[in-house]
Amino acid sequence: MSINGVGAAGCQAAGYGVRRTQQNAAGKSFAEQVNNVAAKKSHIVYMKTDDMLYSGGNGTGLSFYIKYAEGSTQDDPTVIAKGVDENGDEFEQTIHINKINPKFATIVEMRALEAYTGVEKKNGFSSLPMETGSMGLNDRRDFMDMFRDVISDMKLLSQKKTAAYYQYSMQVYWDFMNKK
Repeated sequence: MSINGVGAAGCQAAGYGVRRTQQNAAGKSFAEQVNNVAAKKSHIVYMKTDDMLYSGGNGTGLSFYIKYAEGSTQDDPTVIAKGVDENGDEFEQTIHINKINPKFATIVEMRALEAYTGVEKKNGFSSLPMETGSMGLNDRRDFMDMFRDVISDMKLLSQKKTAAYYQYSMQVYWDFMNKK
């Protein structure tokens, strides 16, 4: 075969050539391996309904929704979070909003607090720092430190509006903690 007068032999001499898909030790091509992994891993996505405070997840496969619990009161706002964790296992949690500590919280607790406080989400941004995308169901973090870090990063990058937005979001959570 030749392309514009250059034969395959000429391509070989220049270090180019056509290679077959390499096989691994088990005899499967890369495409077969990818398809096999994709077939084993599935993700559940919960579509938000009118009675949900939150519906979503993150890049780990964690996916959940949050609704007010039946016994929720103004003095003890309580929510139920249901979903699947990063391993695909179903979970259900009862969360008492007033017991959430943003200095030592899970992503599910912070999403519940985000919904409860009504913190404004601008331009599709989450009110939470970007690092939450790698958190699993039971991972706990100091969200206030995460806010300080992302605000510092945005200022360093001259992203003043984004820094101001995260400053506003952080202040909502500080105000919540100071009311308790």
